[in-house]
Amino acid sequence: MFTISHLDHLVIRARDAEKLTAFYCDVLGCTRERDVPDFALIQLRAGASLIDIVAADGPIGIQGGPPPGESGGNVDHFCLRIEPFEEPQIRAHLATHGVEGSELRTLYGADGFGPSIYLKDPEGNTVELKGPPGPAPSASF
Repeated sequence: MFTISHLDHLVIRARDAEKLTAFYCDVLGCTRERDVPDFALIQLRAGASLIDIVAADGPIGIQGGPPPGESGGNVDHFCLRIEPFEEPQIRAHLATHGVEGSELRTLYGADGFGPSIYLKDPEGNTVELKGPPGPAPSASF
């Protein structure tokens, strides 16, 4: 059949596409790769993957219904595998952008157990920043 090699792209509907784009570029280090104005689509490079941001009131965005709000979002969360994972530097960087991360947790991901910090983007979506694999904790999920 086929084998999944990696996450190709993720599409996030946004009330304010430029503000969300700035967050993913300035805070998380994505780069703006491509704009498709006819579809109100901004494509950001995130390592080997893309994060597509579409305006909730644009041609693609309206297909998904109302924009995300306080009572609901687009996704539960998604995870970005990052290196290096140096917690103090990550927290300092987030703080310079007014972003607060969760407590450090060791959780299971595609590469095995590793450190994770959760944060919220400006649209209320949860993003997990995950470091390289390490030893499994005694209690985990």
